[in-house]
Amino acid sequence: MTDETLTVVLIGTLDTKGPETAYLRDRIREAGLQTCVIDAGILGEPIGLEPDISRWEVARAAGKDLEEIRDAGSRGAAVDEMMQGVRAVCARLYAQGRCQGAVSLRGAEGAVLASAGMQALPVGVPKLIVTPLASGRREFGPFVGIRDVIVMHSVVDILGLNVVSRLIFDQAAGVIAGAVRQMQRATRPMAGAASKVVGLTMLGNTTKAVEVIKRRLEARDYEPIIFHANGVGGAAMEEMIREGRLQGVIDYTTDELTDHLVGGFHDAGPRRLEAAGECGLPQVVVPGCVDFFVQGPRNTVPEQWRDRPAYYHNPSFTLIRANREEMLEVAHRMADKLNRAKGPVAVAIPTRGLSIPNHPEGEFWDPECDAALRAALRGSLREQIQCVEVDAHINTQEMADAAARLFFEITS
Repeated sequence: MTDETLTVVLIGTLDTKGPETAYLRDRIREAGLQTCVIDAGILGEPIGLEPDISRWEVARAAGKDLEEIRDAGSRGAAVDEMMQGVRAVCARLYAQGRCQGAVSLRGAEGAVLASAGMQALPVGVPKLIVTPLASGRREFGPFVGIRDVIVMHSVVDILGLNVVSRLIFDQAAGVIAGAVRQMQRATRPMAGAASKVVGLTMLGNTTKAVEVIKRRLEARDYEPIIFHANGVGGAAMEEMIREGRLQGVIDYTTDELTDHLVGGFHDAGPRRLEAAGECGLPQVVVPGCVDFFVQGPRNTVPEQWRDRPAYYHNPSFTLIRANREEMLEVAHRMADKLNRAKGPVAVAIPTRGLSIPNHPEGEFWDPECDAALRAALRGSLREQIQCVEVDAHINTQEMADAAARLFFEITS
């Protein structure tokens, strides 16, 4: 595509952010790109410009009349309805080839609305939200989800054009225009066409081992993609599997199962460890880091867990040791998911510790508890699933080599 046919979608609430959205639109046009303005406003009328896609059309895309949404009963309920419309409109524009990037100037609710549309766009399509909430003091994960959304701090609130806001909006126009052009020039856009793309999961607790596996895969012409198993990473991998982007998995770090069980920070949701099995992909699974779940700074750990062994990973995160009951439940859930897999599965379990603090001198060393996990996992897996115990720590070359060998065996 040429620059003249590249289109940036602007998601705005034009009753409150009309002039600002118009300014950003004009700067993007000056950069040589086309624009499509979506009005996701609910109550007032557009100010400062007419949208290409009206709020009435957005409401219809949600299966509603705008008046129905206005009468939803609360602001939150109305925003939730419009989110569905914005998502549907953005997905349609992308399918029609009319969206090569998306940008939005938003406050709190507006950023949530914009993010709904951006979540409908694949990884690789540039996405930018400019908001005062991106100050480093708030959790803006809801805006990002599991997509490659750029969140830019607006410094000032999105209300009016002034010497500061114009400067920020000019930068935003340059960012989205440059990103869209770069993605069009890219010689290897992300797609599902490659035949040897393998997903791996990793945390700092398993980095050394995963680096070894990565080299082993590359030596056989596989292309490894590493996902940080922090709740978002695991969910992203599951989605990419379902999208057909991956052809195999070495799920080396499955701590997100434990976090989902107890409500830890690394919760990837109830469907973690299911996509590869449902899609029939070959998968090697390791119970890496299932011996802990993640909480916040040490002084914020809830009272119910303060008597547990803890590892202060950094000032922001505290790792809490899972107890025997939790480990057994994780083993049963893992086995249940793997037993339903349609493709080849193998399991590798280290016997000398499941995480960095899980070693004879470490805070999480509890060999009886870990042995109970191994026994429960072995006993719950169907006979056709190979389960190998490796006399090594999770983060060693020996364990990594064992996982890689199993993968090559089940894919040969």
